[in-house]
Amino acid sequence: MTAPDPPADPVIATVPPAGLLARLRTRDGRTSLRFVAAGGLNTAVGLAAYPVLYAVLHVQKYGALGIAQASCLVFAFTTYKLVVFRTRGNILAEFVRFASFYLVNYAANWAALPFMVEVLRWNPILSQLGFTGAVIVGSYFWHSRVTFKPRPSLFGDAAAAAREEDDTACRP
Repeated sequence: MTAPDPPADPVIATVPPAGLLARLRTRDGRTSLRFVAAGGLNTAVGLAAYPVLYAVLHVQKYGALGIAQASCLVFAFTTYKLVVFRTRGNILAEFVRFASFYLVNYAANWAALPFMVEVLRWNPILSQLGFTGAVIVGSYFWHSRVTFKPRPSLFGDAAAAAREEDDTACRP
């Protein structure tokens, strides 16, 4: 005979699970909310970086572009790693996976925009906005499932659990 299920949390049970509200109560919902907030911050920094470098600091236009792109990539990686996904994985490996997503998207953008504008005769601004929207959605799934996905321990889960148990036994 099995024990009965524990009673549901009365506070959560009284709130109807409707759309965004139910999603925000979950761990993934909090990650999604942090992703949107970090994305807004990264966008603001990205939009400001080039004009500040070029117009305020008088960096040559192509040098400013390279510096802006590189620094914004590092800034975005840092916010996603530390604020959104909060991982403790190998920084270099995660950065390579992170940067590869954007390199592939830059290349895809260079192919997609001319196709949408020249072949399909779509408005360039709307085409770019649509592509950017797809990149935003795709980046969440890529970063949550590839870039910052927890990796198994080199020694396996049992060894990792044993090391964690030893660590807690040594604490005062």
